[in-house]
Amino acid sequence: PQQEPLRPPKTAPLSTGMAEHLQKTGIPPGSQDKVSALDSGPEMAEPQSAVDPVATSNLSVKAPEFYPPGYNQNFNQNFTDSSFDDRCDGYLTLAEYVQDFLNHLTEQPGCFETEIEQFAETLNGWVIADEALQELVELIYQQATSVPNFSYMGARLCNYLSHHLTISPQSGNFRQLLLQRCRTEYENRDEATKGDETTRKQFHAFVLFLAELYLNLEIKGTKGQVTRAEILQEGLRELLNALFSNPVDSNLICAVKLLKLTGSVLEDAWKEKGKNDMEEIIQRIENVVLDANCSR
Repeated sequence: PQQEPLRPPKTAPLSTGMAEHLQKTGIPPGSQDKVSALDSGPEMAEPQSAVDPVATSNLSVKAPEFYPPGYNQNFNQNFTDSSFDDRCDGYLTLAEYVQDFLNHLTEQPGCFETEIEQFAETLNGWVIADEALQELVELIYQQATSVPNFSYMGARLCNYLSHHLTISPQSGNFRQLLLQRCRTEYENRDEATKGDETTRKQFHAFVLFLAELYLNLEIKGTKGQVTRAEILQEGLRELLNALFSNPVDSNLICAVKLLKLTGSVLEDAWKEKGKNDMEEIIQRIENVVLDANCSR
């Protein structure tokens, strides 16, 4: 079944009365949202107070929970099994909430259009400090560079948040902090291409994420026109140079993927400036292929 939209974080602890009610009914802490949702149905109605009390009873407090005929115990199963509930008294930290949403998008990318607005609204009520914004950027960056096939979705998410997050501290807005984070990895490009297999794999994931950012991150000009980030275009050119400078197979495969993804867009952008960068890249590829050190 299709998973319901993600819920915003809980903002208030349980009242004493509600906590006692949950304990008596056998519902675990952290599941209070399900209680309020289920209590609205007739199958969970409160018992009638008109019944006369009895002096003695054979009922045991250890007896299993009673479910009326036809009651679906798997109701709202998505939330029962999800990581949204059963955490420390029902609270979610910013990191937990964001990570849950990222995992949700990874598993169900089709939910992006229907749930991104609610996600951004929740963040606007929560991300009100520099540290929180930096944490948000890091979480998205890590997901986009460590989870296979999330680079495209991560770039779309970054583009949306760059236009809809209201916080803009002195340290920089969402897009500025994102580009700063990418620059940290970019500056290590020469060392990364010469590193061990694990280091190169992480670097290649960054390269492809930056390519997706170049294609999806929209910059609005002063006259309302939408353009791509010029700094990313220049960065991708230098990343190609770094990959070709150490032409082991994995670096060459990454370069080919980068060109397949952005080659036509880069070529058009370079031609508009009268540059022949693509011709230089093609010539460099031919030289690498002819190199005896390349296994081809």
